[in-house]
Amino acid sequence: MKFLDVFRMAFGAIARNKVRSFLTALGIIIGVASVIAMVHLGQAATKSVTERIQDMGSNLLTVRPGSGVRGPGGRRGGAEEFTMSDVEALRREIFGVNVAPVVNSSQTVVFGGDNRTVSITGTSNEYLEIRSWELANGRLFTDAEMASGATVCVVGSTVVKNLFKGQEPLGQMLRVGRTSCQVIGVLAEKGASMGEDQDDVVVLPALTVQRRLTGTMGVRTIYVSALTEGQSARIQGEIEAIMRERRRIPRGKADDFHVRDMAEIAATLEGTTKTLTLLLGAIAAVSLLVGGIGIMNIMLVSVTERTREIGIRLAIGALVRDVLIQFLLEAMTLSLLGGLVGVAFGIGGTWFATQKMQLPFVLSPETMLIGFGFSALIGIVFGFFPARKAAHLNPIEALRHE
Repeated sequence: MKFLDVFRMAFGAIARNKVRSFLTALGIIIGVASVIAMVHLGQAATKSVTERIQDMGSNLLTVRPGSGVRGPGGRRGGAEEFTMSDVEALRREIFGVNVAPVVNSSQTVVFGGDNRTVSITGTSNEYLEIRSWELANGRLFTDAEMASGATVCVVGSTVVKNLFKGQEPLGQMLRVGRTSCQVIGVLAEKGASMGEDQDDVVVLPALTVQRRLTGTMGVRTIYVSALTEGQSARIQGEIEAIMRERRRIPRGKADDFHVRDMAEIAATLEGTTKTLTLLLGAIAAVSLLVGGIGIMNIMLVSVTERTREIGIRLAIGALVRDVLIQFLLEAMTLSLLGGLVGVAFGIGGTWFATQKMQLPFVLSPETMLIGFGFSALIGIVFGFFPARKAAHLNPIEALRHE
């Protein structure tokens, strides 16, 4: 019997039982869709973490007071904040770096009749250079404005959209907390990262935020960025030596500050998300096995129902191979159709979830091919036993079957 004839018979058997065939393939559909969606979401999370770290700046080290290790009750070791003199010392004594103080606050920003709570960043021009953040319009702070703590600010695109609503922001007076500042620049749009709108920000000189908003001259974070690759280890060592000297920490005593290399953090987070992706994919793959068992069960029922038909075919000269191939093709067709639909649902589910979670939409051809390939493999593996049982029926006993 020709292979095409066998295929037609297999497909005809599936078409005669449309509802049962659909329900049989449903397990494969769910399994493939789950694997593809889970793996893609894991890859999207990994990409989002990597982009978030890159957005913070390349070759970036952050310096913060405290041990950096959580103690009893989940609290970090306390320590005195840094000063602007510490920032100047790092800038002066370390070669080949950009250094920027970061003073954060959250304030109500008012323009006209509109107001909203916005993230406030007190810093220097180097902060924007470290974060590779360009201006869309206007200018940065002058040295005189930085030194005097002038009431000038640079705003993010979200602030422009929500407060100015089409008006030209440059030159306008914006009320930030208890003070007012003149808008001198607008930042280029960066977009959302990890569910946070990076453009919903107002940047002022560090001294302005200290004097007028926080009421303290301390600096909680210092950004240090190497100008060339591969210098992070050297720079970290120099930062620690300088800060230990300035904070008068005796030899043998632990640091009351911590320096973190964002590249190391990125590698750790990326490794963690990849591990979780594999775990989620493995869990989702269990549903593929369940779908395969469903195919085997239905095919066994089909063999029982069609025992007499199989007996007639064998009695009139059909080869064992022909019957085996027919039932294998039925199982494979169900699993392959389920795999195709599952791939489509997996892509759709990934797109929907990434839109809701504000993650980058990632598609991996390898993942889709693996998911589809597994569906085909399951059709062969779980369809073989029913097909073998059908092919080895005794023609005489099969003809007697009612």
